[in-house]
Amino acid sequence: MVNRGQIYFVNLSPTRGREQAGQRPVLVISADAINRQPLVVTVVVGTKAEKVTRDYPVNVRVLARESHLPYDTVFLCFQIRSLDPTRFGHLAGDLPPARMAEMDRALRLALAL
Repeated sequence: MVNRGQIYFVNLSPTRGREQAGQRPVLVISADAINRQPLVVTVVVGTKAEKVTRDYPVNVRVLARESHLPYDTVFLCFQIRSLDPTRFGHLAGDLPPARMAEMDRALRLALAL
């Protein structure tokens, strides 16, 4: 079972337009009560930090040492996807609670909540 705050590498293809494609880190943001059901898992898509030169309030930049990922990552809180649980393989990393709180703030901004 996947849990909120965990990070997985998932193949997001096929996509359309400006959607993030290919093998990407995704951060699980759906509640664990939902993740335990045979439904979909809601995630925020990440990209290599070197590709994002500006910081925006709806993005969260995470260092590799914080997330246990192989590189610094920017999670794009305006790129929210719901994925079938069969897309998830091995756990790649996670975010500590303080960084998840920052993610929650960025999500509230992106969704006008």
